[in-house]
Amino acid sequence: MQDFISADLRDAIVEALEDRLEEHFFRFGELTLVVSPEHVVKVLTYLRDDPKAQFVNFIDLAGVDYPERVKRFEVVYHLLSPRQNCRIRVKTATAEDDPVPSVSDVFPAADWYEREAYDLYGILFTGHPDLRRILTDYGFEGYPLRKDFPLTGFVEVQYDEERKQVVYEPVELRQEFRNFDFLSPWEGTEYVLPGDEKAKH
Repeated sequence: MQDFISADLRDAIVEALEDRLEEHFFRFGELTLVVSPEHVVKVLTYLRDDPKAQFVNFIDLAGVDYPERVKRFEVVYHLLSPRQNCRIRVKTATAEDDPVPSVSDVFPAADWYEREAYDLYGILFTGHPDLRRILTDYGFEGYPLRKDFPLTGFVEVQYDEERKQVVYEPVELRQEFRNFDFLSPWEGTEYVLPGDEKAKH
C-alpha cells in the first residue's frame, strides 16, 4: 500500500468537487475533504463511481465528539481505492439534533457503522433502513462515547439470585475515587513518601 495519493488524482478530485467542498487538506499522505452534510451522499457517490478515483472500498465510518463546538460531532468516512492504491478521508460536522444523510445506499457496509455511531454517540442518520442500537443493552440510557457521559454510567446490571432474573440498579461505587500522587521521589520531591525512610538506613 502506497502512503500517498498522487498529485494528479488529488487535483482532479478537488477540481471536480470544488463547489461541494468546505475545505480540503493534505496531511500524512492522505487527502481529507470537508463537506456539509447535504453533500455527503453526492461526494461519496462521485468518489466511488469516477473512473479516475474508484474509491470502491468502504473502510470505516467514525464519530468524533467535540462538546465545545456548536456542531459537536464529526462524522468521518474512510475510503480505499484498490485501483489507485490509496485512501481518502471525508468529514462532515453536525449538531446533536441535526441528522446526516445515510450513505448505506451508496456503500451497504455503512449500515452497521451508522448504527454504531448512533448507538455510541447519538448521531442521527436520515434514510437509514434500520437505525437502532446495536452494541448497548436494551433500555440503555445515554450515549457512552460522548465526552460528557459519566465514567460510572447510570445503572449497573447484575443477576439477582432471589428473583432469578437480571436486574438493573443505580450504580453503587464499592469505594470512593482516590487521589493518587504520581510524583516519584527520584524527581526531586521535597517530602518523603511512605516507605522511603527505610532506604536511608
